[in-house]
Amino acid sequence: MKNTLILFLLGFSTVLCAQHIPSNTVLEFNELVSVLKPDTKAKLNEGNNITEKQLAAYFRERFSKRFFYDYRTVAQRLKFYNEKYKNSEEHKNRAQDHISKFKDSTQWILPFNHLSGEPVNAYALRHLARQHKMADIILTYFNEDRNPEYIKYFETQMRSLNTALESGAYEKIEDGNGVYEVFRSGYRILNWLWIHNLILNEEEYSDKDQLTTIATLLQHGQHLYERNQEFQPGNHQTRGMSALAMLSILFRDFEGTDLWYDRAMQRLGEHLDKEINDDGFQFERSVHYHMSDINNYYYVYQLAKINDISIDKAWKDKLEGLFTTLAKIAYPDKSAPVLQDDTEIPWAETNDISKIMTLGYLLFEDPEFGYFASDNVKERMYWFLNKKQLDLLQNIERKKPSYESLSLPSTNYYVMREGWNANDKMMIISAGLDKDKPDHQHGDMLGIQAMANGHAILPNYQVRYSLEDFELFKNSLVKNVALVDNELQGKQWTSNKGGSGFGKFGKLPTPTVINWTTNKDYDLFIGKHDGFNNVGVSYSRQVIFIKNDFWIVKDNFSSDQQHEYTQIWQGHYTTENGSNLIRATAPDASGHDILQLNATDSVTTSGSRGKNWSQVSKLNEKDFSFLTIIYPYKGYDNRIDETSEAPILNGWNISTSSSQGENFTSIKKENTAYFFDASNITFKEVEITSSKKADFLIQYEEHNFRITAIGTDQITLTISKPKSKKISKTLSPGETWEFYSLNH
Repeated sequence: MKNTLILFLLGFSTVLCAQHIPSNTVLEFNELVSVLKPDTKAKLNEGNNITEKQLAAYFRERFSKRFFYDYRTVAQRLKFYNEKYKNSEEHKNRAQDHISKFKDSTQWILPFNHLSGEPVNAYALRHLARQHKMADIILTYFNEDRNPEYIKYFETQMRSLNTALESGAYEKIEDGNGVYEVFRSGYRILNWLWIHNLILNEEEYSDKDQLTTIATLLQHGQHLYERNQEFQPGNHQTRGMSALAMLSILFRDFEGTDLWYDRAMQRLGEHLDKEINDDGFQFERSVHYHMSDINNYYYVYQLAKINDISIDKAWKDKLEGLFTTLAKIAYPDKSAPVLQDDTEIPWAETNDISKIMTLGYLLFEDPEFGYFASDNVKERMYWFLNKKQLDLLQNIERKKPSYESLSLPSTNYYVMREGWNANDKMMIISAGLDKDKPDHQHGDMLGIQAMANGHAILPNYQVRYSLEDFELFKNSLVKNVALVDNELQGKQWTSNKGGSGFGKFGKLPTPTVINWTTNKDYDLFIGKHDGFNNVGVSYSRQVIFIKNDFWIVKDNFSSDQQHEYTQIWQGHYTTENGSNLIRATAPDASGHDILQLNATDSVTTSGSRGKNWSQVSKLNEKDFSFLTIIYPYKGYDNRIDETSEAPILNGWNISTSSSQGENFTSIKKENTAYFFDASNITFKEVEITSSKKADFLIQYEEHNFRITAIGTDQITLTISKPKSKKISKTLSPGETWEFYSLNH
């Protein structure tokens, strides 16, 4: 009983400790002093009352050692920054945009109007809450002869939020636009910490002003602490807990901040464990959110290193793995594919990862990260580097990666790679769905993207939440997928409650990966999804990369009713050769042909936002397979010869043959042959019979046969060789059978 009482009292005292900093009000100076830890008070007191001047000086001195860099070096940093980025005009424009829209003493609850008289919508309020343009205002202060009005604007706007907090006149979390919602609050803290350090040496930023900022940040910290007692999936809590950890390190002189640190690190550890998949990709499957998580963890990891706070090795390994994963999925031109809700540059067909990989190099000094690096990090991240890292930028070591074709089996991305030369081919296949939070998932199940000759030949497009056609660009019409009766994969669309434009699908297809095989000769992906079960159609897709040459895509549909089956191909295609051969040509005369080996009926083209796509269709069929070659080429003479009835593709002969009344297709070169929908064929004097129409690959070398099942189903093959009895074997998709010819 006594031990129980002691434990209860310890727990009770911990709760009291955590409440020394309130979450519903901003402390005045005397109250701020009262929540200092005893040892901090002892350092400051020296037999006298602590003054504003003393306390502000104390925290300036602490900040000079605890923050990412010493605030007294801002002038030198700013000079280098302006020379490097040359963006002072951009900062000014962004600053003026914010100032022209919002009063310094703005409201924080809807409805209210911009200064222009236009209503402030939810999207604008959320960006006000993030305070992301306030840093532009402060950088403009330095670039505009230190006009004190800019700092006054920042101070007044911060105080207006504190006033709104006291009166309750601010958007609440439950309304969807919460000003203190964990992501917005965390984002705001990060921006205000950045600003605080920038202006600590400025006369306009008085001791009283500095302490008001600190008190405001402490109120934010306690608010985050109290409202994040449980794990919540997604990047919103990660952003907030990253900010809480930063506050706990920078202001560890106050009571309760140790609890902040413990809670923030516990939550962040859970996010690392649950949301960074075993293959190293962030669980939302988006490059944008993957890079955002890198930033969230970086701030804490770097700040802990600066302050000699040890962090579990798992942190380092997971953080380093996030950079490694970007290298694994990168295109040969050092960019990355567009995957799911990537939003940095709307309609862009690749992701620029150079700046984030520069950050990875500065953290881990890995030359393979350096291979992708530019000569600098992103603009805002510059202000969170230390001097050693800035020096490293002057001499980045670069080493070409060694990654070949590979899979990320937890996230279900599959990479088919020729190599790392600028013109090499690469394809990525999307075959995953996060079961817990598919909010940022697009209608691209089993969709593909490819690059060849330095161009994104089968692109996907970045999006923007606030655009009216966001739903269109998130769904299947702008993906390289197959459809039935124009039935899109994404269903039950709902926009965000707060009206910011963000939205998600209530239903997406569930994928099944049947096989993934990679070797020196070919890569094989086989998968299916249930996206057309509602209209009675089963669907599967096979993708084969014949190394260094081209891809084969086979889309299989089966139903007991007639349907229209369609492949969608992104890009600017011409269709003068009909639906069986469409072509896209780049400005440098490289291009790619999409050749149908099974006859199709029609092709239509359409587009939006300057992006185009073509739909190749087969009408009124129950069972049908598109058998498609994607053939990149460089130069007119290397294209598919549209005048030839039997084109030869880099030495590969394509033919349609008949056996026992059934047609099948073969793609042959020397001692290798791919067969599709075959049940009886002869190759090198060996007769091969299948239990049903099947797809398989035969490779022959020095009297050794290798047969690989490359279709979606298990098959039984029977081999008949001269002067030998028949032998049979059942093969699962991707499985290989080896045997020798009779005479050897």
